[in-house]
Amino acid sequence: MKKSKYSESQIIQILKSHEAGRKVLDLCREYGISDVTFYKWRKRYGGMEVDQLKRLKELEEENQRLKHMYAELSLDHRILKEVLEKKF
Repeated sequence: MKKSKYSESQIIQILKSHEAGRKVLDLCREYGISDVTFYKWRKRYGGMEVDQLKRLKELEEENQRLKHMYAELSLDHRILKEVLEKKF
Protein backbone atom coordinates (compact mmCIF):
# COMPACT_ATOMS: atom_id res chain seq x y z
CA MET A 1 0.00 0.00 0.00
CA LYS A 2 1.32 3.42 -0.94
CA LYS A 3 2.32 5.65 1.96
CA SER A 4 0.62 9.03 2.07
CA LYS A 5 2.78 12.09 1.59
CA TYR A 6 0.84 13.71 4.44
CA SER A 7 1.29 12.71 8.07
CA GLU A 8 -1.74 11.90 10.14
CA SER A 9 -1.46 15.16 12.06
CA GLN A 10 -1.39 17.07 8.75
CA ILE A 11 -4.48 15.17 7.60
CA ILE A 12 -6.28 16.17 10.80
CA GLN A 13 -5.32 19.81 10.19
CA ILE A 14 -6.73 19.61 6.66
CA LEU A 15 -9.97 18.18 8.02
CA LYS A 16 -10.09 20.91 10.68
CA SER A 17 -9.82 23.58 8.00
CA HIS A 18 -12.81 21.98 6.25
CA GLU A 19 -14.77 22.06 9.49
CA ALA A 20 -13.86 25.74 9.80
CA GLY A 21 -15.71 26.43 6.55
CA ARG A 22 -13.37 25.84 3.63
CA LYS A 23 -14.77 24.02 0.62
CA VAL A 24 -13.68 20.48 -0.21
CA LEU A 25 -12.74 21.34 -3.79
CA ASP A 26 -10.54 24.24 -2.65
CA LEU A 27 -8.73 22.02 -0.13
CA CYS A 28 -8.25 19.25 -2.69
CA ARG A 29 -6.80 21.69 -5.20
CA GLU A 30 -4.52 23.30 -2.62
CA TYR A 31 -3.11 20.04 -1.27
CA GLY A 32 -3.12 18.07 -4.51
CA ILE A 33 -5.48 15.32 -3.41
CA SER A 34 -8.64 13.89 -4.91
CA ASP A 35 -12.02 14.41 -3.34
CA VAL A 36 -12.26 10.64 -2.84
CA THR A 37 -9.08 10.77 -0.76
CA PHE A 38 -10.49 13.62 1.28
CA TYR A 39 -13.68 11.72 2.07
CA LYS A 40 -11.69 8.59 3.00
CA TRP A 41 -9.64 10.71 5.39
CA ARG A 42 -12.79 12.24 6.81
CA LYS A 43 -14.28 8.79 7.37
CA ARG A 44 -11.16 7.56 9.15
CA TYR A 45 -9.97 10.64 11.04
CA GLY A 46 -13.12 12.78 11.27
CA GLY A 47 -13.66 14.33 14.69
CA MET A 48 -10.25 13.26 16.02
CA GLU A 49 -7.69 15.43 17.71
CA VAL A 50 -3.94 14.83 17.41
CA ASP A 51 -3.68 13.57 21.00
CA GLN A 52 -6.54 11.13 20.40
CA LEU A 53 -4.74 9.85 17.33
CA LYS A 54 -1.55 9.28 19.33
CA ARG A 55 -3.52 7.40 21.99
CA LEU A 56 -5.17 5.27 19.29
CA LYS A 57 -1.75 4.35 17.88
CA GLU A 58 -0.48 3.43 21.35
CA LEU A 59 -3.50 1.20 21.95
CA GLU A 60 -3.08 -0.50 18.57
CA GLU A 61 0.58 -1.23 19.34
CA GLU A 62 -0.30 -2.58 22.78
CA ASN A 63 -3.02 -4.74 21.26
CA GLN A 64 -0.53 -6.23 18.77
CA ARG A 65 1.92 -6.97 21.60
CA LEU A 66 -0.78 -8.69 23.64
CA LYS A 67 -1.93 -10.78 20.67
CA HIS A 68 1.65 -11.88 20.09
CA MET A 69 2.08 -12.80 23.76
CA TYR A 70 -1.17 -14.77 23.72
CA ALA A 71 -0.12 -16.67 20.61
CA GLU A 72 3.21 -17.64 22.19
CA LEU A 73 1.59 -18.75 25.45
CA SER A 74 -1.07 -20.70 23.60
CA LEU A 75 1.59 -22.51 21.59
CA ASP A 76 3.60 -23.30 24.75
CA HIS A 77 0.46 -24.61 26.43
CA ARG A 78 -0.38 -26.84 23.47
CA ILE A 79 3.16 -28.26 23.35
CA LEU A 80 3.17 -29.04 27.08
CA LYS A 81 -0.23 -30.67 26.82
CA GLU A 82 0.97 -32.93 23.98
CA VAL A 83 4.10 -33.90 25.93
CA LEU A 84 2.06 -34.82 29.00
CA GLU A 85 -0.37 -36.90 26.96
CA LYS A 86 2.47 -38.89 25.37
CA LYS A 87 4.10 -39.71 28.73
CA PHE A 88 0.98 -41.26 30.20
